[in-house]
Amino acid sequence: MDSDLLEYLRRILNSRVYDVAIETSLERAEKLSQRVKNPVWLKREDTQPVHSFKLRGAYNKMSRLSREELDRGVLCASAGNHAQGVALSAKRLGCRAVVVMPLTTPRLKSDAVRSLGADVRLAGDSYSDAYAYALELQREEGLIFVHPFDDPDVIAGQGTIGMEILRQAHHPIHAVFVAIGGGGLIAGVAAYIKAIRPEIKVIGVQMIDSDGMIRSVEAGAIIPLQDVGLFSDGTAVKQVGEETFRLTRNLVDGFVRVNTDAVCAAIKDAFEDTRSILEPAGALGIAGLKQYVQQTGIRDQHLVAVTCGANMNFDRLRFVAERAESGEEREVLLAVTIPEKPGSFRKLCESIGSRNITEFNYRMSDTDQAHVLVGLSIQDHHEIPILCSMLEDVGFRTIDLAENELAKEHLRHMVGGRSRVNGKERVYRFEFPERLGALSKFLVNMRPNWNISLFHYRNQGADYGRVLVGIQFQKDEEQSFQKAMSHLGYHFIDETQNPAYQMFLR
Repeated sequence: MDSDLLEYLRRILNSRVYDVAIETSLERAEKLSQRVKNPVWLKREDTQPVHSFKLRGAYNKMSRLSREELDRGVLCASAGNHAQGVALSAKRLGCRAVVVMPLTTPRLKSDAVRSLGADVRLAGDSYSDAYAYALELQREEGLIFVHPFDDPDVIAGQGTIGMEILRQAHHPIHAVFVAIGGGGLIAGVAAYIKAIRPEIKVIGVQMIDSDGMIRSVEAGAIIPLQDVGLFSDGTAVKQVGEETFRLTRNLVDGFVRVNTDAVCAAIKDAFEDTRSILEPAGALGIAGLKQYVQQTGIRDQHLVAVTCGANMNFDRLRFVAERAESGEEREVLLAVTIPEKPGSFRKLCESIGSRNITEFNYRMSDTDQAHVLVGLSIQDHHEIPILCSMLEDVGFRTIDLAENELAKEHLRHMVGGRSRVNGKERVYRFEFPERLGALSKFLVNMRPNWNISLFHYRNQGADYGRVLVGIQFQKDEEQSFQKAMSHLGYHFIDETQNPAYQMFLR
């Protein structure tokens, strides 16, 4: 063992973290293990008192400051989790803490820091912007700067996670998957694991739009990023640290880049196994693990993912739920062109067969063709070309939109608008039971001469699906329509006179 690794091993073994941190559990994720055909273990750092591993490094650094230094007060820049670690450590050690956070920081995190007694200042759109402002404050006020990752004592504090993993694991570990922002967590974990069990792989995981560490390792020098994605705000770092880069380059075995959909799917995976909701950065390890398994095809190997944070804003959950199905390749979004004539919708549903429809959006705009946005449940991505081919065979031109960000982010919410060919359209709001065959049952009750001119449905996970339907029929057929819908048994409301419909859809 070289002297550098020996020094970090000494630092980790002597770290003072347990005055404020807990030894978190290493839990088997049963459902995820079955899905990826490998035993998966989660190192539950999301269960720390501040719901993040950052407490370890912050306290280890601050506990080594002299009383004189503590009396001057401490300062840090953070996207949120390090800030809470510093604030709680300052409260425990009896000193002032000034915390600079990006303007983009979720309010949940900034409020948590304030509640611990810290003086919060907001500046910039990323950690790097907040860091630059913090350095100005340091010069002005003479505070002691506590770096979130590029400090040997902070790195050593995070390294205690690696120490716990090896102590808790009762089976040979193939690989440990660790999220990377600035690199403090992976540097510490890798330092301990490679000192004690060098045969265990340490794999770093970054967002594809915040991959500064991977780019730097590939280039052999630190590469600053011009911009970083903000979905995973906890890892939105434009420039990694010099010390973390050095350790990561020398000790980490490999890297995985993941996208937003994969992280949303990983958040769902963690919830299904633990009933806890991870923040995006906290789920990176799981997302990387799943991608690594898919890329390598390994089986029956014990894999560990560090779930490093759970400070999630509640209002983000809608987006996460929306994108998780795509991320775990259980939903495909298709653009299907069908003839604009009665019976086409029914034929499309019959072609889809028993597959669960998760989304159905359409607005009549042409007398010849109809363009329908359809979401379908699938088992994996291998079904997509088969499904497209099947629809093409029955005469429906089909385009796969699974990787189309415009469609996933915006188009699915915008299908609609006014129509110049909607004729004697009436609009009804239905409640469909969320079960297979509900849409087909509705279409079977439609007469051939009744034309659907608008259809909007998205599975929201409730017992009943909310569906908006535009239907064209002659005025003397209204009684027949009402009778048919009553026979259907679905609750519905006539919204034709609704001012929102009159203004935006009529």
